Amino acid sequence: MAEQRVTRRLAAVLAADVAGYTRLMEADEETTLAAWWAARKDVIDPTIAAHRGRIVKLTGDGFLAEFATATEAVTCAVAMQTVLVATHADTPEDRRFAFRMGINLGEIVDDEEDIYGDGVNIAARIEWAAEPGGIWISANIHEQVHKKLDIPFQDMGEQVMKNVSTPVRTYRVVLDRESHESPSGKTVPVAAAIWRMPRVLLVPFRHLGNDGNTGVLAAGVTETLAAALARFEEFQLIDPGTVETLPEHG
Repeated sequence: MAEQRVTRRLAAVLAADVAGYTRLMEADEETTLAAWWAARKDVIDPTIAAHRGRIVKLTGDGFLAEFATATEAVTCAVAMQTVLVATHADTPEDRRFAFRMGINLGEIVDDEEDIYGDGVNIAARIEWAAEPGGIWISANIHEQVHKKLDIPFQDMGEQVMKNVSTPVRTYRVVLDRESHESPSGKTVPVAAAIWRMPRVLLVPFRHLGNDGNTGVLAAGVTETLAAALARFEEFQLIDPGTVETLPEHG
């Protein structure tokens, strides 16, 4: 039997669940399940993939995902919530399908099947504090992103959380469908503001000859460049396959 590898690393962890899921299932099981699968297929899975994250665990009413950078985690959460909230905006509040999301930056333990540690536990606690349709982040996430993303954050102060020895300072991402004023003085929707971050499109090198070894070399150079560029949080690296899904803005 192969030995299981256990590694430790720093990661941005996003925890999410559906608010009032048990109540929704009791009221209308079929509709609730349909909404959950539609959210997965149409919004959650493709958006996380587009932001180079991965879903680590799925629960009956939520998911746990990890990202290499805080910026990717926050922009992904905003993109998901913007669509998910708009999708169910006309549903009566007591029947509304709404996610709560929490994001934390911390050390995690990865055993190739699941992730553990304080980085995960605190993300889950922050998510439980968030309002339906909302995103709350830890102070260490805020420190990484508040100067890079043109979106507002509301300081929610220190939160005492279950099984966490010290209070955790949290911030709420302001995306209640209101607009905010950008540094230029122009009022823009929050969902569009995140895309003011510079973006770089990496187009793979093409091998035009018949030498297979050269083709392998071209692919290797592309992968090396992508790995190097992904380390920078000053801009977002765009996968060519996701270009058509990016929001348009002038």
